[in-house]
Amino acid sequence: MTIGDLLEPGAVALRVSAPGKRQVLGVIADVAARVLGVDAEPVLEGLLEREAAGSTGVGQGVAIPHARIDGLDRVRAVFVRLETPVAFDSVDDKPVDLLVALFAPRDANAQHLRALARVSRMMRQPELREQLRQARSADAVHILLAQEAASSAA
Repeated sequence: MTIGDLLEPGAVALRVSAPGKRQVLGVIADVAARVLGVDAEPVLEGLLEREAAGSTGVGQGVAIPHARIDGLDRVRAVFVRLETPVAFDSVDDKPVDLLVALFAPRDANAQHLRALARVSRMMRQPELREQLRQARSADAVHILLAQEAASSAA
């Protein structure tokens, strides 16, 4: 399993504007609904519930929101890049502009944890974060994440 397997090109949203954390999660839920064929409301509820347990802002401008939702057959991902970073209660107190959201079926414990670990490792790389911030298209972001996932798995 690579991030390229989890993230369809249509699940990448760039140049997103949102005034705060809740609105960003709403955008993620809307993208997930469109691409994954699920209802946005339970997706948003799942993301908000997870954030209430503790922020998924992992530092360096990155957040990895995640939720378990009905209607999925495997772990899936959505990538969002914000125009202007927003406060996200991150571990380093820095605002977030890169979000990789993960969605798992309710019973996908091991796969969900492996995906979280892989995304976390990838997003710790300063060079990759900068490339994602500079990428001009959704296809470019998808390629970066798929290539990085493949090289880190090797």
